Amino acid sequence: MRTYDSKKRIRHMIPRPLSLEMLTGLVALSAAAILLWALFSSPTSYPVLIAAGLIFTLSIAIIIRLILDPDSIRARQTDAMLQISSMMVDAMAEGLDQEAAQKICEVLLPNTRAIAVAITDRTTILGYTGYLEAESPSGAPIRTQATHNVLREGEARVIYTSQDIGFPEGPTMIEAAIIVPLVVGRDIMGTLKFYYRSARRITETQKSIAQGFGTLLSTQIAASEVEQRRELATAMELKMLQNQINPHFLFNTINTIASLIRTDPMKARGLLREFAVFYRSTLENAQDLIQLSRELEQTQRYFGFEVARFGDDRLIMEVDLGEHGEHIEDMKVPPFLVQPLVENAVKHAMPASGLMTVSVTADVDGADVLVNVTDDGVGMDEETRQKIMHPESSTGLGIAVKNVHDRMHGYYGERASMTVHSVPGEGTTITLRFPDEAAGF
Repeated sequence: MRTYDSKKRIRHMIPRPLSLEMLTGLVALSAAAILLWALFSSPTSYPVLIAAGLIFTLSIAIIIRLILDPDSIRARQTDAMLQISSMMVDAMAEGLDQEAAQKICEVLLPNTRAIAVAITDRTTILGYTGYLEAESPSGAPIRTQATHNVLREGEARVIYTSQDIGFPEGPTMIEAAIIVPLVVGRDIMGTLKFYYRSARRITETQKSIAQGFGTLLSTQIAASEVEQRRELATAMELKMLQNQINPHFLFNTINTIASLIRTDPMKARGLLREFAVFYRSTLENAQDLIQLSRELEQTQRYFGFEVARFGDDRLIMEVDLGEHGEHIEDMKVPPFLVQPLVENAVKHAMPASGLMTVSVTADVDGADVLVNVTDDGVGMDEETRQKIMHPESSTGLGIAVKNVHDRMHGYYGERASMTVHSVPGEGTTITLRFPDEAAGF
């Protein structure tokens, strides 16, 4: 922590003519002259006492002016808060993990009247320092009912009794607390807590400090999430583009077109034209967001190649966006969300014989939009379903599902979701939930 040069600041606080400091300096010089005169003329004279009294009084006045002046106090407090804020921001360079939370608690505790400071996420303690520190390690579950209440309600609480805090154990020195929610958008991500020995220690200043640092933490969490989402979205887009242009699909499509040149030249020419448009769109769609209608057009182009390969007696695709279709078509989405799921259905759900139908439908749920990709193929058992939904799934069927899942969260946060429902022998439905900020309803 950088030190504060008080002498330098005092020099900068002497701008105006005939300030109090200048007046006290002139009087002090006069008092010193009287003192010298008295010492040489009559050491026991009253002027000596008067001069000593004046010098003492003026010294007190200077101290009051330079040390207890409200502007000086506010300046020192502001400087201290800025230093603390800077240290908190530095600690959160990689986000609010346990290490960062512990550092922040250690920075905050000496600068408040609290006897303990804690930071939690929605379920566990991330950082804790001060009284009962040994009983509150990082990673331990949240212990107090008041914290659960703040997480549920999203409102800061000032608590004046240990009973209202709700520690599960017996007697404690903690008798009061301020608990501030850490809010990002509409989501409550955790809490910042200050514990006090008594309710008398909770002043308006302490409330302001708690609220201010809670807001700062929330802002930093939001900024960190935005950066992580941007990086994740970029990485996933590039990965999806690489997966999109894979040699198997390329060779299969070329072989299909080559065989049609002999049997149906007109159809081969049309497929070749669509093939060029497909790959051009693949590269153009590398931007952040596109209209859902463009994503569906690209998906239908892909499906056309598969129908040409397998035959229209084996595959059929239906698209129905419901009564809100015109609005849903204009919804902005990340590219390559629907097409990989349809591709998965063709690769993994197609039965050995008979017709398989792949449907893309949409529905409105409140302010959210649900997009469903459904097939009536072979389906999957619960073990397979859990495997593709597992975050570590990175091979086979799980590649596309994991990428789509990660990019949904990367763009829209926890309020976006992807669910998979499947019944062996009946088929699979994958549902993408787009929250209201994407849907625009």
